[in-house]
Amino acid sequence: MSATAKPTNKRPRLPEWFRVQLPTARAFFATRNLIEDLNLHTVCESARCPNHWECWSKGTATFMIAGDRCTRACGFCAVDTRKPMALEVDEPVRVAEAARRMHLKHVVITAVARDDLKDGGARHFQRVIDCVREVNPKIIIEILVPDFQGDDRAIGIVLSARPDIFNHNLETVRRLTPAVRSVATYERSLLVLRKAKKCAPELHTKSGLMLGLGETEEEIHKAMRDLRDADCDILTLGQYLQPTKKHLPVAEFIHPDKFAEHQQAAEELGFVHVASGPLVRSSYHADDFLPEGLASPA
Repeated sequence: MSATAKPTNKRPRLPEWFRVQLPTARAFFATRNLIEDLNLHTVCESARCPNHWECWSKGTATFMIAGDRCTRACGFCAVDTRKPMALEVDEPVRVAEAARRMHLKHVVITAVARDDLKDGGARHFQRVIDCVREVNPKIIIEILVPDFQGDDRAIGIVLSARPDIFNHNLETVRRLTPAVRSVATYERSLLVLRKAKKCAPELHTKSGLMLGLGETEEEIHKAMRDLRDADCDILTLGQYLQPTKKHLPVAEFIHPDKFAEHQQAAEELGFVHVASGPLVRSSYHADDFLPEGLASPA
């Protein structure tokens, strides 16, 4: 089955390469307690990321701003889809405080799609970035943004806060996009990446693909070429996992050796950094990439 198939109550057993040893619990609960104390959302929990035990045990997390309710209902995503709540005015300060307490050198900030807001939540992104930068001017700030419906003004507002890495995921190949994504389109996502690079040439742009939804190898390579044509610098490739029985089924579990082949192909296309593997997600080990010209913060 592929992304065009209906969700099924039967989920396939995970292959052996998904079996990982859980890290120590002490650091995990310290991170969880801090996030709860500051009343923050993380994509780690909302999207049911398989790596969240590892990341929280390392004292890292991807902050999800603008609430935990998305205005879209993508077939792959576990984030709640309901009418969003009003933006929390003090959220930027709380995210900055979390980054300070966690002693982060590299912070990843994402958000639900807020199509209910005129600017798609762009100014809220800007305020969060500004607050984090004020607390730690040397921190590397990576943002993972929705498409803002391709609005130039919204994209410009976010970029005015000078993030170091601008991530917007293509998610899947062109053919499967209508079945996998809600509202978003393949071409608009490429356009968002082009606009970001044109507006801020010094910026590192990043995108990611989920594999195992029924795409072909040629479609994967075409998507990678399309991203390079959009001047995208960084690529992540990971295995799609069905978060609940209501979501799209997994069509195939991609072997780690095949992920290695895709990584080599991507590097040959000119991506400056590629993370490719079954457990790779957009922000997984994001700090493995250090933007050129930026020293690792002390």
